[in-house]
Amino acid sequence: MPHLRRQLAAATAALALSVTGGAVASPAFADPRETEKTATATGYGGAVSTVDPEASAAAIEILRKGGNAADAAVAAAATLGVTEPYSAGIGGGGYFLFYNAETGRVGTIDGRETAPEAMPRDAFIDPATGKPYNFTPELVTSGVSVGVPGTPATWERALKRWGTLGLDDALEPAIEVADRGFEVDQTFRQQTLDNKLRFEAFASTSSLFLPGGDAPAVGSVFKNPDLAETYRLLADKGTRGFYRGPLAEEIAATVQAPPKTKTTTLPVPAGHLTTADLAAYGTLDQAPTHVAYRDLDVYGMAPSSSGGTTVGEALNILDTFNLAEMSAPDALHHYLEASALAFADRGKYVGDPAFVDVPTDALTDPLFGKERSCEIDPKHAAVKPVAPGDVANYDGACPAAEAAPADERDTENISTTNLTVADKWGNVVEYTLTIEQTGGSGMVVPGRGFLLNNELTDFSTVFDANDPNRIQPGKRPRSSMSPTIILDDGKPFLALGSPGGSTIITTVLQTILNRVDLGMSISDAIAAPRAAQRNAAKVTAEPAFIKAYKKQLTPYGHEFTPSGDAFTSAAEIGAATAIEFRSDGRMVAAAEPVRRGGGSAMVVTPSR
Repeated sequence: MPHLRRQLAAATAALALSVTGGAVASPAFADPRETEKTATATGYGGAVSTVDPEASAAAIEILRKGGNAADAAVAAAATLGVTEPYSAGIGGGGYFLFYNAETGRVGTIDGRETAPEAMPRDAFIDPATGKPYNFTPELVTSGVSVGVPGTPATWERALKRWGTLGLDDALEPAIEVADRGFEVDQTFRQQTLDNKLRFEAFASTSSLFLPGGDAPAVGSVFKNPDLAETYRLLADKGTRGFYRGPLAEEIAATVQAPPKTKTTTLPVPAGHLTTADLAAYGTLDQAPTHVAYRDLDVYGMAPSSSGGTTVGEALNILDTFNLAEMSAPDALHHYLEASALAFADRGKYVGDPAFVDVPTDALTDPLFGKERSCEIDPKHAAVKPVAPGDVANYDGACPAAEAAPADERDTENISTTNLTVADKWGNVVEYTLTIEQTGGSGMVVPGRGFLLNNELTDFSTVFDANDPNRIQPGKRPRSSMSPTIILDDGKPFLALGSPGGSTIITTVLQTILNRVDLGMSISDAIAAPRAAQRNAAKVTAEPAFIKAYKKQLTPYGHEFTPSGDAFTSAAEIGAATAIEFRSDGRMVAAAEPVRRGGGSAMVVTPSR
């Protein structure tokens, strides 16, 4: 089991937690002892799963002090902004799902970043050449890729709508961690090294993350006093201190005139974000997507995310087959084919519904899913890419109607983070947040301690009037974030989500398949090797999946390419978190045992 040592403040009260599978000591405000990352924790009174023990400990601390799941989720997310700054933080955005135990309903907050009002349709075209900027490292390392951040507004809205604490109290654990520091692990160092060229392009970034010209050493203590002060500003003034005033002016200035070093060879195109864009930003309260699967109610995030519609459609397709009675290769074949079909419809139809007429009801209609399932040959993989379905003309009968294909290029990056929290009253949060690229735009706002996102690269690079994900001012780029809450007879059964760009959708979908259809425990469902079919000629798969299943799936016609990309050194797909709810009142928090160095699952108390 991976270990991560943390330096903790000796001046505050000790808090020891015991969880199934190992002892966990030293949440925020505890004594300076070792924190062990534990992938599975079973108990009562509340639970949390994140990628980081500091963040999990912050959530548990809030729960033990009487806060609810919304309070604890904000505390964990803010702490991730300290310990996982390359994946999340107040310079980004995300999607927040909340199951309200009192009402029995699921609500959502869309905190996605938005394009500036001055964003031109040719923003990603190099004026010197008339051609698109190279995607990496040029376009992703820029001001032009920065959208208006939504994370601070999401935190404030979640606390106002469902929480019991103010933003000042929810930020307290994260401020503590930023002040006293955390111990650097191999993942943090490697992610820094992966971004060295980009971070060196900015004086503000290199001074924070490349002290002395190198990534922080494993075992050293990394502190971020600038971020602590920024959090104190938010604690004092609320999000008004972020979206207006001096900080807003500094954010806009950083985007419009990136603080480039004299030695960088990267072009770093300037961006268009203004203080007016920041002042105008608002989150959106939305109804979740909903599908029924194996007598379970599956709730997800509606557009601007494509997660809820794509996971939901794929589940509707799979619901027409008895996967539990199939062999593992047969079930996986159906999973891969259903995913490809749903991704075809995602590319054709899904964008920001404020700008695009997204047929959400049709995409999540079981009749449409049944008709799309006609396209699956039980013994042969279809030639990819497959055509999208016709949402205006379906009746559930075979053969299925088809629409003209979409010309789509997947530009979503694998970074992001996810957390799952539940409290003793039965409230549940599933929250996915991101700054897009690992390391975001590469730009730290000088003196403020946080990276700005490069989320606008999720728009299609070249403008096409028929593309639902085309660049438009004020628009939210399409996302694959898929926070998901599943109810059984109206009560929570499973909450889960993951980072991973467009593989978020397949990670969530495959984890549901593993748990519900293949009968794995939730811990085994998360640990199992992953494959992602996103309507491409080849299936992207982790090496372990290829080793386990290539020989069995090749006869169906599936071809594989190993996961891993030009952005990072990792070959992992996703880093899921989940909580399962047992009929006897126990909660099983599950995190990754290995991916990203292993995650951190904790419970309030292991026994009654």
